[in-house]
Amino acid sequence: MGLAVLLALLLIVGAVVAVVAVVAVVARRRPGPGGRSGPSGMSGLDAEVEANRWVVRLGGSLSPGAAGGDRTAAQALADAAERHRTARAQLAAARTPAEYALVTRTAVEGLDHVRTARTALGIDAGRGGELPGRPAGVRPAGVRPARGRVPFARSGDHPPGR
Repeated sequence: MGLAVLLALLLIVGAVVAVVAVVAVVARRRPGPGGRSGPSGMSGLDAEVEANRWVVRLGGSLSPGAAGGDRTAAQALADAAERHRTARAQLAAARTPAEYALVTRTAVEGLDHVRTARTALGIDAGRGGELPGRPAGVRPAGVRPARGRVPFARSGDHPPGR
């Protein structure tokens, strides 16, 4: 009977040690405070969603032939289209939060080129503060708002017959 009690006690101690080890491993794998991890403070999925949002926004800002005859606007839109192609390729290959941050940075550069084109065409360049890493109200260099102009329409805001 003494052997059975000793064996039961060893099994209980072993089970407790196993549970503590599993809890420690799970705690190490769990993201930090707020569910964030990685150098950018975002989880991989959050960083991917954020990067994809900026790539889609850049793609929606591009419209072929919008520059008309303005060379500055045409060059800025060509540069924005190149950033869009690059960001899409980067997004397809990205796997880490740092790689997704690079995608976001590339897409934001493209949006800066779109703003340059809009300014050259005399169209409201929009709000500069809503881009990542830029405080509200701060515009990219050389971009100033055009007064009394109507901003580009968002998708779905097109007038009838368009």
